[in-house]
Amino acid sequence: MSESSFTLLRDIGSFALENGEEVRFSIDAYRGYRYVSVRRYVTSDSFSGATRDGITMTPEILRILAPLVAALPDDMAAVKDGQLGKFAKRPGICVVACVGSFKGRRGLDLRQWQEDCGFTKKGIWLPLEKLPEIKRLFLSTKEALDEKPEEFF
Repeated sequence: MSESSFTLLRDIGSFALENGEEVRFSIDAYRGYRYVSVRRYVTSDSFSGATRDGITMTPEILRILAPLVAALPDDMAAVKDGQLGKFAKRPGICVVACVGSFKGRRGLDLRQWQEDCGFTKKGIWLPLEKLPEIKRLFLSTKEALDEKPEEFF
């Protein structure tokens, strides 16, 4: 397999959404670099697989973001809206994590920010109703990254 191809290194887990959809957390590699992927998948009669809804983060971003997500209160009503942080992904591109509302529902939004144009289409919205599962998956991903050094993954 060439270095420029996508490789799934470890499937961390998933949680179900409505309509046969789910969000999956995984550790992947592309062009020799490891990254964490949080992506929505769909299963229907006409298509099964990954959607465009998702984001990739460096292991360093995940290691900083996981404790911030874990610190959110378990009671959805007690979670305050606002930005959790803005994390540099590479020069000119950041990942912004914030809690807010979308179409009348509250959620955790992970979105890519580009200096020259603002927010991009790359990102995913995770419903706060699933906060315990989201916390568990962030923690499991951090533990998986910490258990094996980068050169062995």
